[in-house]
Amino acid sequence: MTSWRLLQLADAAFPSGGFAHSSGLEAAMQARELCDAHDLRLFAEGALWQAGWFALPLIRAAHLELAPLSALDARADAFLGNHIANRQSRTQGRALLATAAAIFPDEAAGLRREMRAKKLCLHLAPLSGALYRALGLGCDEAQRLHLYGALRGVLSAAVRLGLAGTHEAQSLQASLEPALDQVLAACAQLGPDELAQTAPLADLFSAAHDRLYSRLFQS
Repeated sequence: MTSWRLLQLADAAFPSGGFAHSSGLEAAMQARELCDAHDLRLFAEGALWQAGWFALPLIRAAHLELAPLSALDARADAFLGNHIANRQSRTQGRALLATAAAIFPDEAAGLRREMRAKKLCLHLAPLSGALYRALGLGCDEAQRLHLYGALRGVLSAAVRLGLAGTHEAQSLQASLEPALDQVLAACAQLGPDELAQTAPLADLFSAAHDRLYSRLFQS
């Protein structure tokens, strides 16, 4: 049975700061690589597979405590050579932890103090695994929540950038449910040694974000 807490964390009203980022979509759009619904679908699918091959292994390892969180955080930092993607990951991780500590102080405030004392980068993926475990979510729930957020973030950015209407974006999200299942099936059991970059072109566009003449998002 789906927990009430999982629904709260998945709610767009939960102020974790994810909607300040487009995950490279804005830069790709300005480079005219996204022009229609088909292009948006391909970008969203690419974002899902990248989340599967990068984030899900780190979430699993952190949730199951297969390695110290400091080591997983360092692995994420080394993997994210793109400075924009690296910054986005750190910003979102810190925002998520700060928000959770304010809303769920009994479960998350101690974790926040511990992480700050260790001076970690607080990358989103490994931090999510540890945090969601502290909040009582299972590993499968934690991975599903992250994938859902990755897809929702891209489609929300597309709406605000005028690439899709709200109904069109929701229809696309519904049609990508099989892709979500495929990513989970392929990546849910991967370990930190199996991280891979599966969307190099999107990564290149993301790296150009700070050089855009005008921009709506932080990344």
